[in-house]
Amino acid sequence: MSNKNQDDAHPYAMLTPDIVIDAVESVGFISDARIFPLNSYENRVYQVGIEDDNPIIVKFYRPNRWSDKQIVEEHCFTSELAELEIPVVPPVTRGQSHNQDQTLFQFNQFRFALYPRKGGYAPELDNLDNLNILGRFIGRIHAVGAKGAFKHRPTLSIDDFGRQSAAFLLENDFIPLELTPAYSTLVRDLLERVESRFADIDGLNVFRLHGDCHIGNVLWRDNAPHFVDFDDARNGPAIQDLWMLLSGDRQSQTTQIAEIIDGYSDFYHFNPIELQLVEALRTLRIMHYAAWLARRWTDPAFPHNFPWFNTLQYWSSHILELREQMAALEEQPLQLF
Repeated sequence: MSNKNQDDAHPYAMLTPDIVIDAVESVGFISDARIFPLNSYENRVYQVGIEDDNPIIVKFYRPNRWSDKQIVEEHCFTSELAELEIPVVPPVTRGQSHNQDQTLFQFNQFRFALYPRKGGYAPELDNLDNLNILGRFIGRIHAVGAKGAFKHRPTLSIDDFGRQSAAFLLENDFIPLELTPAYSTLVRDLLERVESRFADIDGLNVFRLHGDCHIGNVLWRDNAPHFVDFDDARNGPAIQDLWMLLSGDRQSQTTQIAEIIDGYSDFYHFNPIELQLVEALRTLRIMHYAAWLARRWTDPAFPHNFPWFNTLQYWSSHILELREQMAALEEQPLQLF
C-alpha cells in the first residue's frame, strides 16, 4: 500500500514554539511563553498564555487548503452570526499592516487566526430536550445562512466527497490490490444510489452551513450549545447540519430528528424531503474521511494518531462499512411522525 500524497513537504515541521509565540505577538499580544497544543489535525491549534490576560487560541491554517478569500468568508459568516447573538466563536479582530478589521494574519509562511478561549463540554444527545435546543440554534444559524450563498467556499457535492475520494485512493494505490476489484465495484454502485437520492429532490435548497456539525464541534454551557470550528463551512442542504447529531437504530433516529426539527422549525423552515439524504450524506462522509486520512498521510501527526489506518484490516472494515451503507440506502428514508 502506497503512502504517496499530493503534499510534497511538511510545512508544520517549521512551526516551532518560538514561531507560535512570535506570530501571536506580531499582532500586538504579549505572550507569557506558555503554549498548550490542542486536539486538531487538519490545522494546528494552540492555547497561548497572554500576560495579565486570559489565554488566547491561535489556529495555523494548513497551507494550500483554503484560499485567503475562502478563510475570510468563513470569518465573516461567524462574525455575522455572533452579531446576532447566536452562540458561535468568531475570530479576534486586530490591526496588522494598518488594517484594523483584520481576522486573517500572516507570519513567515503561516496564515493564522486568533480566537478567545471558550469552555464547555459535549452535549448529552440522549436528552431530547438538548436535541430540541440544538435544533433551535441550528435553525437560527440557517436563517442567517439562507440569506445568501458563499461565493468562494465550495458547495457540498457527490463529485468532491465521493468520486474524487475514491479516485484518490485508487490512483495512489492505497486500496490493497486484492481488495481493489471489490472496492471499485462497490463505490460505483454506491454513488449511483447516492446520485439517485439527490436526483429525487427537485430544486434542492443550498445555502451557507456550518458544514461539520458533529458533537465534537458543539460546546455545551449555560444550558445552551456553542458552535465552534467552522473550518469546513460550505454551501449545502440543511440536513447536512442535522444528520450527524443522530445515533442508534431507526426508531431512535426517527425520535431524535423529530425533536431536532421541532426546535429548528421555530426559526427556519425544514423541507422533510431532505430526510432521504441522510444515508447518502453519511456514505459521502465515510468515503471522504478515508480519503482525507490518505491525503494527509505524509503529515507525521497522522501516522502517529491514526496507527490503524492504511492496513489490510482497515480497508477490509472500510469496505464492510460501505456495504452496510448500500443496505441502508435501499431502505426507506427516515420520516417524521
